[in-house]
Amino acid sequence: MAAVLIPRSYNKLFLRFTTLISRNLHCSYKEIVENNTFSLNAISYRKFHKMSAFSTSSEKSSSLDLSGIFPPIVTPFQENEDISYDKLTENFNKWKDVPFRGYVVQGSNGEYAYMKAEEKIALVQKVRELAPKDKLILAGSGCEEQQTWISEIHNDERKDPHQKNKLRTFSKFKLTHDYENYLTNVADNSPIPVILYSVPANTGIDLPAECIIKLSAHSNIIGLKDSGGDITKIGYVIHKTASRNFQVLAGSASFLFPSYCLGAVGGVCALANVLGRQVCQLHELYKQGKMEDAKLLQHKLIQPNTAVTKTFGVPGLKKSMEFFGYYGGPTRSPLLPLKDAQIAQLREIFKPFEGFQG
Repeated sequence: MAAVLIPRSYNKLFLRFTTLISRNLHCSYKEIVENNTFSLNAISYRKFHKMSAFSTSSEKSSSLDLSGIFPPIVTPFQENEDISYDKLTENFNKWKDVPFRGYVVQGSNGEYAYMKAEEKIALVQKVRELAPKDKLILAGSGCEEQQTWISEIHNDERKDPHQKNKLRTFSKFKLTHDYENYLTNVADNSPIPVILYSVPANTGIDLPAECIIKLSAHSNIIGLKDSGGDITKIGYVIHKTASRNFQVLAGSASFLFPSYCLGAVGGVCALANVLGRQVCQLHELYKQGKMEDAKLLQHKLIQPNTAVTKTFGVPGLKKSMEFFGYYGGPTRSPLLPLKDAQIAQLREIFKPFEGFQG
């Protein structure tokens, strides 16, 4: 059950979720840590989702618009590997001028697998405090076993009657049994809508298109974030779900423009931590019908995006942020910092972009 505490090397063994929450938390961190009625294994789920509750009484979740860019934010650590909330605040003060739709906290770029349960709770609460009221927050959590997860959802709802219209998303599948049955059962029992999240690079499993299409018919499943990069699959899913209330988000800046051309509504892009304005500009260019400009910008973003994902990963993402005045800081063990030669290579990749500070 302690899936959220499993190291990255065990990613193939656990299912991760992402929860969309609003600015209005319905309990404080003090209330969470003082409630000792849960077992240790349940802390990562019940307490987290209790804190990530939100009310959407003024807007039905079925009409929720996910269109736009979400950066999966890094977790800023000090040299001793403690979380630096001051540096997080500094980053948000810079990001607030970028037209993001919202933020993702506790994704793989946030070094989720290396954080303690109480750190995750505190970090999500802080992000919700820092984010502007009009921004959506995607907050990662995790669970392996179906009945426990369903139980936690309902326990949360009983403790918080406002949990009627919320959004929860799934991520990082590695299950050996029936995906469709598992996710249908969770969606059936969830008081909040669901967005599927397929991340094959981290799990070794690509959620099948036919499974996604079938699940999209569920009234409580409203979207997909696909990080696989198979543009034919993304297009096929969008085509087959076009008549339903189902939105697709591209999971990378490297294939954002082609995803838009096929009907995606936005993206969760690691590169947006660094080049947020440029990634959001691509979104706007497409909306304005400036296809040639959008295409050319997409070309420019592929190399830096690859650098902070496939090539150098989280250490590269954090280092590149420092080139533009953000705080990246150290990674948490066992992740290692970049070598000097790698930093030099990364610097050359980002040097042509506006705002580069060296």
